[in-house]
Amino acid sequence: MKINSNTKIIGSKIILVPYREYHVPKYHNWMQSEELQQLTASQPLSLEEEYDMQKSWREDEDKCTFIILDKSIYETKNDEITSMIGDTNIFMTDKDNSIGEIEIMIAEKSALGKRFGWESVIIMMLYGIKFVNIKTFEAKISYSNVVSINMFKKLGFVEKSRSDMFEEITFHKIVTEDWVEWLDQQIRWEIENC
Repeated sequence: MKINSNTKIIGSKIILVPYREYHVPKYHNWMQSEELQQLTASQPLSLEEEYDMQKSWREDEDKCTFIILDKSIYETKNDEITSMIGDTNIFMTDKDNSIGEIEIMIAEKSALGKRFGWESVIIMMLYGIKFVNIKTFEAKISYSNVVSINMFKKLGFVEKSRSDMFEEITFHKIVTEDWVEWLDQQIRWEIENC
């Protein structure tokens, strides 16, 4: 999405930056992992296809994506590639009803269990509510991704449907003022131009 093309979002533990061409090689390397492919319901792409995908995420008005940086590494090394730990995105599935699918991936094993995903997904949802006008979120999660299932339940999402063919559960959450207030209480964040 062009709306976030110059947006940097800073949280307590993470920094979200737009997905740029120079991020693609490391991202592509992550996506060679069969485990990540299974957890994210993704198919392996060639490096050229990954560059095309990055371009579509940048240009398409239905997609908004950020690369997640470990803030402490970034502040030490001042290098986005070294600091990359995952990504988060929103895909507009129904513009008329302002429904967006939220996704989160922590790809670096050293970053797991440190609540980077929790902070990233909350910031991404608040960004989606404020700047993309999301009224309902959906999350499609693999049956085997217990960590994500539990996280989205803690975030107030409820099961909407199951697909045995794709082995995934679709969760959803309608945006309410009380929920947005609760999300705001969970984290601190600020937006900068980059």
